[in-house]
Amino acid sequence: MPTYDYLCDHCGHKFELFQSITESQKRKCPECKKHKLRRLFGTGAAIVFKGSGFYETDYRSESYKKGAEEAKKASESKSKDKSKSTKKETDKKPKSND
Repeated sequence: MPTYDYLCDHCGHKFELFQSITESQKRKCPECKKHKLRRLFGTGAAIVFKGSGFYETDYRSESYKKGAEEAKKASESKSKDKSKSTKKETDKKPKSND
């Protein structure tokens, strides 16, 4: 169960409350008893999935996968073309007439 931060807009009372995700948000301030309480966005309430199948790249769309594959092929062909042109230039050494 996560811990939520609350702040009262009336009296400024700030506190943390340990409650279930499904439990409704509190509205009444425990200090001034006014219905001016609001839940703050916290940094520690993120859900962390571990193991295979939980990475964002595992469930990419088919169009994304195709685009990534085409980009990979294009970069590989450019590197092959570059290595071929470098090899041809080294093969064209001037002949010496000895």
